[in-house]
Amino acid sequence: MDELRHPIWDFHGGLHVDDRKALSNGSPIRQAAVPKRLQLPLQQHIGRHAEPVVEVGERVLKGQLIARASDYVSANIHAPTSGVVTEIAELPIAHPSGLPAMSIVIEADGEDRWAELPEPIADYRDTDPADLRERLRWAGIVGLGGAVFPTSVKTNVTGRKVDTLIINAAECEPYITCDDRLMREQPAQVIAGAEILCHIVGASQILIGIEDNKPEAIAALRETLSTRGPDNIQLRVVPTKYPSGGEKQLIYLLTGVEVPSQGLPLDVGMVCQNVATAAAVADAVLQGRPLISRIVTVTGQAVAQPGNLEALIGTPVSDLIDQCGGYRPSIHKLIMGGPMMGFGLPSDNVPVTKGSNCLIAATAEESPDPVKASPCIRCGECVKVCPAQLLPQQLYWYARARDFDKTQDHHLFDCIECGCCAYVCPAHIPLVHYYRFAKTEIWASEREREKAEHARRRHEFREARLKRLEEERKARLRKKKEALAKKPEGGKDPKKAAIEAAMQRVAAKKAAQASAGVSPENEKH
Repeated sequence: MDELRHPIWDFHGGLHVDDRKALSNGSPIRQAAVPKRLQLPLQQHIGRHAEPVVEVGERVLKGQLIARASDYVSANIHAPTSGVVTEIAELPIAHPSGLPAMSIVIEADGEDRWAELPEPIADYRDTDPADLRERLRWAGIVGLGGAVFPTSVKTNVTGRKVDTLIINAAECEPYITCDDRLMREQPAQVIAGAEILCHIVGASQILIGIEDNKPEAIAALRETLSTRGPDNIQLRVVPTKYPSGGEKQLIYLLTGVEVPSQGLPLDVGMVCQNVATAAAVADAVLQGRPLISRIVTVTGQAVAQPGNLEALIGTPVSDLIDQCGGYRPSIHKLIMGGPMMGFGLPSDNVPVTKGSNCLIAATAEESPDPVKASPCIRCGECVKVCPAQLLPQQLYWYARARDFDKTQDHHLFDCIECGCCAYVCPAHIPLVHYYRFAKTEIWASEREREKAEHARRRHEFREARLKRLEEERKARLRKKKEALAKKPEGGKDPKKAAIEAAMQRVAAKKAAQASAGVSPENEKH
C-alpha cells in the first residue's frame, strides 16, 4: 500500500493552474433540503434516453423506478423522494445546446417515504459478477466523474482479461472538491465500492490515483487501507497537474502504459472508475439503494457560502444556490462543471443531474467574457500543452474548413476536450468549440450514413422478396400449364373424363329406373 515504492510517470503537456479548491473544501458535506419540485431529465447518461414507466397523476415512492433504460447503453432513473408525477414534458435542462429535453416532474409530498428495495448483497464475493452488474444496471449508476457512461456497461468485460482496476481520485479540474470531501468523510465507502468493482471485472489489483493537493483525503484513505484494506490495493499520489484526471493520462501516470489511439483502457487490461462512482456502487450492492443523489460543489467568488451539498437528482440549481447563501452582487456567470470543461448556464432554473458535479457562481474576474479571436499566429503553444499529443492547430484549420476526413486523420477523437489548448492560445481562438463542432458533424454524418445503409438494405430486401414472389407465381402457373398439357391416351383431360363417366352412370341409372316403371320420387319412399 506504500505508494512511495512505485514510480510515477509524467504525460506530455498539461497545465499548472490556480486550483481555487480552498473556496469550498474547508467545510463538511451538507445535506441539501428536499425541494418542493424535482425535474428528472430522461437523458442523464451517454446512450439512449430512458423511457417513462409512470404517468401524470401517479403517486411514487422514494427509490421507485420511474424511467426504464431503453437500450443496452442506457440507464434507469428513480424517484428521489415520494410525491406525485405532475408533468412529463420537454423542459429546460443544463446542456451546452440550451435545448429542452423530456423530463419527469415530481411534486414532493414531504413524507420522503421509501419504496420496497431489493435485498443487500453482503456476500458479493460469492455472487456472480453478472448478477452484480444487473444490480448496478437496476440502480441506474453511471460515471459520476463527468463521463456519465453506464457503469453496468463499462464493467461488462466478458471475454476480456483485466489486470488492474484504476480508481480515479485525481479531481484535477480547478474549483471542484466534491470527490475530495467524499474521500475525507466516507473513505470506507469508497474502498468498499472499489473492492466490489474489482470483483466484477476480475482484476488482480486496484490502483487509487490521487493528486498531492488533497492531503486530508490521502490521509483518510491511508488510514482506512491500513485497518481494512486488502493487500491488492495501492494508493499512489501523483503531482498536481491538469488534466491528470483524464482516463488515459491517469493510467499513464500510474503505470507507464499508454492506451492506444482511439482505444480503451480495456485494450491494455485496465478499467477506470471514479471515486464517487465506487461509493455509489457500494450503496447499490451493500444497501440496495439506487442512485438518487450526488455530491455537488457549489463554489465561486459570487456565491455567499461555498461548499459541498449532497443533493437529490432533479433539485433545481436555484435551490442549491439559495442554500449556499445566494448570489453576491458580483455575480457575472453561472457555470455547470469546472472552468476548463464546464459550460455556462443561461438560467438557474434547471435541475441537478447525475453528471452535475459542480456549480460555479463566477465573477467577471474569474470568468471574463470571451475576447474576440484574432488570426492564428502558428506559435505552437497549443501543441506544447496538449496532453493527447495532438496537433491542435491543424485540427482547428481542418475543422474550420469542414474537412472532417482530415480531422480524423489527425486523430480528432483522441481529443479529450480538456481546454488546455484554448487556455494558452494567444489569439483567443475557442479551439475546443471547433473540435466539438467537427465531432458533432462527423457523428451526424455517420448516423445519416447508417440510416441510408439501413434504407438500402430494406430496399434490397423488398426487391428480393418481390422477385421471389414473382418467381413463385410463375412456377405455379408453369406447373398448371404442364398439368393441362399432360393428356391421357385418347387425348382426353383426366378430370373431364371423370366428369363424363359420372354423368354417364347417372343417365344409365335413370334409364334403368324408367324401364322398370319406378320413378325417382317413388324410389325415395
